[in-house]
Amino acid sequence: MAQQFDAMGWFECRRRPRSTPTGWGKPGNSPRSWPSCRRADTRCPAAIHPDSRWAAYRHGLTGPTDSGRLRKGSRGRSARPVVRPGSPGRGSQYIRMTQRVAGAAPLSAGGRARLGRSLMRSSQPRRITVVSASVGAGHDGAARELVRRLKAAGFDAQCHDFLDLLPPGCGRLLRASYALELKVAPWAWGWLLSGLEKNQSSSGMVSSLFAKAAARRTRQLIGKDVAAVVSTYPLASQALGRLRRRGELDVPVTTFLTDMSVHPLWVADGVDLHLALDPVAAAQAARHGAKDIEICQPLVGPAFRPARSAAERARERARFGLPADQPVALITAGSWGVGEVEQTAKEIAAAGVAVPVTVCGHNTALREKLVASGTGVALGWVDDMPALLRASDVVVQNAGGLTSLEAMASGLPVVSYRCLPGHGVTNAAALDEAGLAVWIRDEKQLGAALAEALARPAIPRQRTAPSAERVVAAMAGDVSAPILKVAS
Repeated sequence: MAQQFDAMGWFECRRRPRSTPTGWGKPGNSPRSWPSCRRADTRCPAAIHPDSRWAAYRHGLTGPTDSGRLRKGSRGRSARPVVRPGSPGRGSQYIRMTQRVAGAAPLSAGGRARLGRSLMRSSQPRRITVVSASVGAGHDGAARELVRRLKAAGFDAQCHDFLDLLPPGCGRLLRASYALELKVAPWAWGWLLSGLEKNQSSSGMVSSLFAKAAARRTRQLIGKDVAAVVSTYPLASQALGRLRRRGELDVPVTTFLTDMSVHPLWVADGVDLHLALDPVAAAQAARHGAKDIEICQPLVGPAFRPARSAAERARERARFGLPADQPVALITAGSWGVGEVEQTAKEIAAAGVAVPVTVCGHNTALREKLVASGTGVALGWVDDMPALLRASDVVVQNAGGLTSLEAMASGLPVVSYRCLPGHGVTNAAALDEAGLAVWIRDEKQLGAALAEALARPAIPRQRTAPSAERVVAAMAGDVSAPILKVAS
């Protein structure tokens, strides 16, 4: 078929010059150091360096007629390559052919040999390093799910804590101060994030400080056999982006934006690609200077699914001691149980629309208060969160993190109420703008909003976006890796 590519339709050139030759991209002007990308015939597939597989991913995902980039460039049926200067080091040229035209000549014998060697290399196991941070469960939860999917797809994927890459003691101090601030003075956390967003010099200073502090251990962590690096934490992205800019890291770096709202600290120069959960988050990232953005599906485990039957839901309710014949409003406040959680539970109970069931996490003092006052059902740390979600009817959240995505995957409506200052408020605004979760701003609206959420069906998850592991696999240079389907 004329529209199909030979074999995979893409092949790589290992002997790439350090800079783009003058006039490259015009017929007959390609130097011999690009042997697999002779442009005398502009209809041949374009060369893609193994660390610049964004274009190959795009072709493998959407087909040969879709250019698919959120960037300016040739569109539709154009057969011209698009060249974009990138970061120093390997993969500094991204080349893409949007379509092979009808009647294109097949690859030469040398081209087929190079293609075969490329396929053999891409079929070998590759290492992918994921960097998260143990500050709450959201960043680590997304990282663990990504690692699980990549391992199932045949990659050697490992997750590392960014706090361990800081000088001794600094990581523990950062985590403890963050937790204390959220528990004691959450307004101060909101003030800090707002100040960093408005003052670019202060934001740059913070980014540079942590990037330099983690530079040495980050270099040691990423060995020569690593094919790609993924960050699920903003300060880790800053450290990786700095190494990329300075030419000290020659593999592609991808940032997975775990939140619906994007703070400027998430966007780091030098990062090759940003993965966003929704067009709202993608637009915010673009406003902060992110150049390459792809919307992908959330990293939620397959255990998070709707109840298959009323009998299953009844069993789960009995297991957690929940009322069998009343609507259940599940209150989540992260693994630390921070925020105005006690007031939220009491106000939901007073509204009389649903029974409040509060997940207190590691906050034992909060659980004791709720038990003493007899406010609904108070739970501590829950190991089987998927089962608890299947036993519930609506989720009331205050941070807009991973639990909101898990609730949506479980088929539950989500509302935001009494949100944490800072990322809690911005995530609530983004979820509301995207039409995914209603933001209740006033106690007087609480009862009516809960009743409306209980009456309407849950918003289905987006199915058209690619899965995150597929994008990461392509960035690692393996466009033919078996990719798992996201569970329904």
